[in-house]
This record gives sequence, structure tokens and C-alpha cells, in this order.
Amino acid sequence: MTLLPHSHTNILLLAPCAFFLALGSLAHANETTPRSALPNVVVILVDDMGYADIGPFGCTKYATPNFDRLAREGRKFTNFHVSQPVCSASRCALLTGCYSNRLGIHGALMPDADYGLNSNEVTLARVFKNQGYATGMAGKWHLGHHREFLPLSYGFDEYFGLAYSNDMWPHNASVKPGTFSKLPLIENDTVAEPDVTPEMQANLTTWYTERAVRFIERNHDRPFFFYLAHSMPHVPLFVSDKFKTKSGAGLYGDVISEIDWSVGQVLDTLERNRLAQNTFIIFMSDNGPWLAYGNHAGSAGPLREGKLTAWEGGTRVPCLMRWPAQLAAGTASDAMLMTIDLLPTLAKRIGAPLPPQPIDGLDVWSLLRGEPNARNPHSAYFTWCQKNELHAITTADGRWKLQFPHAYPTLNGRPGGKDGIRANYETNTLPIPELYYLKGDVSESKNIAAEHPEIVKELLSLAETARDDLGDALTHRQGKGIREPGRLTTR
Repeated sequence: MTLLPHSHTNILLLAPCAFFLALGSLAHANETTPRSALPNVVVILVDDMGYADIGPFGCTKYATPNFDRLAREGRKFTNFHVSQPVCSASRCALLTGCYSNRLGIHGALMPDADYGLNSNEVTLARVFKNQGYATGMAGKWHLGHHREFLPLSYGFDEYFGLAYSNDMWPHNASVKPGTFSKLPLIENDTVAEPDVTPEMQANLTTWYTERAVRFIERNHDRPFFFYLAHSMPHVPLFVSDKFKTKSGAGLYGDVISEIDWSVGQVLDTLERNRLAQNTFIIFMSDNGPWLAYGNHAGSAGPLREGKLTAWEGGTRVPCLMRWPAQLAAGTASDAMLMTIDLLPTLAKRIGAPLPPQPIDGLDVWSLLRGEPNARNPHSAYFTWCQKNELHAITTADGRWKLQFPHAYPTLNGRPGGKDGIRANYETNTLPIPELYYLKGDVSESKNIAAEHPEIVKELLSLAETARDDLGDALTHRQGKGIREPGRLTTR
């Protein structure tokens, strides 16, 4: 198929989000922010990587030299969170600056979904596009697979990748008759390859990287924004021949080694085109490790639980950022941060107005830079799971976390599956709120709610405000501030 890349070239990716801006606003922004001063932005997102899966966050099972380089030349964030510990919801928040339940996106969209992200929502890609940026994406989208819900409808100039997770085809039991029974590869807004075989999946990391590299090289003389959203290391795991068995740590280590190579290709491409100094690279995972898959899953390190839960192992993800012109190299921050803050923070950096509709993120630039006495502007961060269930609240300083009564999946200390076979989860239930002091107990091992009733009371009060705005299925609350997702109008 001619649309697929075959050569092993260098790569780089950017992350996009959609945002509608009037021409008057665009002209004003360009007057106040000279084009030559606008930074390039690359967002690299991986799927299901655990907190402790790369060297800068404690991994010693295999080498990650390019992640080590990114940490050495940039800044490490050890308390960075996604808004929800699952695919679609997490990506929605990253791209819109909103808690995903505000926009009607919950959990992970399945192949039979007849809805997606509403095209009226402002995404990162549209924020950048309306400021004159070239915008591109390669990788996993997972915010709707029908043509009207694909990336080109949200401010991206080009797209190449999978519309869903790579485990949702072929012949997945959740696929209803009449919907996809194969795994299609999308080029812009059309199907480029109707059935991605395992042999093709093994090359996805390479292909995505090559797309990023070529995008950077084509747009080296203008501001650009690229979103590289790797399908790996989500199961089923695939790796190209050039990395197979090379890590010495099994298939999972091979997959991470190839992603590390991909990051290196991005860094090298920027260097080669003399763009490194004024390019803001942001790397993160979309949630914690899918522990049920055992040796085909990553590690949350000292954190409790993983993907699908509101414990730290589900929402706290590895995060590295590099912008030599602005961020001090070789530094680290334990400031509490969340993906919802990226859109308003980046919009401010490029002189773009905020979306006209309410968003949840705030400008946290002073925290990213590590300025003296910088404070988080939020009162707290919230974690909804499942179908709009409020599971947890964390204070904006990252000290206190209250887990609300809810049920969650767990292995209860049992090992996960082996070689791609999933172990069965059990269900644990919290009957009463539990309070944890994260600064001294990142593993959430000691419930101290009885010792600090005043903290519990304060957090319960903040939760009531959140429930009034965005709802909570566990307490049968309907939020006043939720908006409708996009509904399918064409078939």
C-alpha cells in the first residue's frame, strides 16, 4: 500500500487540540506575539505506560537512553496526573482542558459508539491552527471513529493512525453486527488500510515516528504543533524487528525500547533542523499500567493499583518536558499538576484567547518553570471514573487525597496474566471515605480520615461544589455544567 511509510527515517510529533477563534482575535494575537517568538510544540503521549517504566522514574530492567536525555535536558514532573485513568476520557481532557465528563466522554469509546467529541469544543489543535501553526497528528485518536469525529474535524491539518485501541479488533466480542470487524488504519479522514495485520501493527511505532519526523522537516520554517500518540504499550504488544528481543527484558521491555528510540528521533530531528531551543516537548502516558496483563503490563512502582482506578497508580503518570529557552535543564518538580492545565497554559504562551465555553484547566506556567513561591491556582483536582462516578479529590498542593466510597477493580495482590493473557480482576469496595497524606504516603497505605476530620469535611465540601457542576452517579447528582458530545449525523 503506497500510503504506508517503509523507510526508517527520523521522526517528531506534535500534539493538537481544537479551538475556534475569530479572525479579529487571531490578528490581535499575532500583533502581540511575533511569529518568530512563537514556540513549536510537540506532545508525545503513550498508552498504558506505568509510572516506573522509564529510567528517570526508577526503571532499571532495561535502558531508556533517550528518556534519560530528555530528563537531563529538561524537567521531570513526579506528581503529574491524567484526569481519568482510561483511554478516551484521558485524551479528551488533554486536548480540551476540560474534565471529560463535562463533555459527555466517559471511559473508553467502543467500536459501536455512535458519538464522539463534539466538534464545537475547542481543542489544542485548533488553538494552534488559528494562531497560524501547522498542526499534525500520528497515532491513536480514540475520540470517535466516524469521519465527522476524526482529527481533521478538530483543527489538525493531517492525521495518520488508528481511531481506537489496537485491541478492539479484530472480531472483538464488544463489536455489534454491522460495525467494524477489522482494524482500519486512517489517513486524514479516509480508510487507508481496512485490515491492519499483526505484521503491520509491529511497524506502527516506526510509522508514527516517521510521520512526525517528516512533518517537522516540512514545517521547520513555520510554527508547528504535532501530537504523537503511540498505540503502544497497550496490549496486544507489538514491536518491530529492529527491537525484537533486544532489551533483554522480554516483549514489554522491547516495546518501551522502541518508544525510547522514537523519542530520540524527535530530539534528533529538532537538533538537525536547529529547532530544539524554541520547541516545547511534553511527554506523558494516558493512564497507569493495565496490571491484569502481568508481564505484558508496566509497573506503577510505589504507587497503589493501576489503570481503571483513582488510586495514584491509575492517574499519576511519568511526565517529562523540555523547552531549553524556558525550562531549567536537569530539574524536577513534585508540584501537583493535571492534563487539563495544558491547554490554557499553552494558549497563554502563544497569545491565544481561551475557549468561549467554560473549561476546567488553569494556567500553571509558574509551576512548570519552578518560579519561587509559585502556587497552584486550583482549589483541588477531581477524578471521575466509570460513567461519571466521582471517586477521589486531591488538594491542589498535592498533600491530601480523599477517596470516596466506590467500587474498583483489583488483583488483590495476585500476579497478573502472562504473555498477553489477562488475569481476572476482583472488585473491592470502599464503604466510607478514606483520607491519605500523599507527601508522606504516596502508596496510599494508611487511611488517616479519623485523625483529620477537619480535612475530610473541607474536601467533602469541595466535592459538593464539583457534583453540582459536573454531577456524580454515585450520589445521583446531575451536573449543571455538562455539555453534549457530538452525535452521529451521517453513516
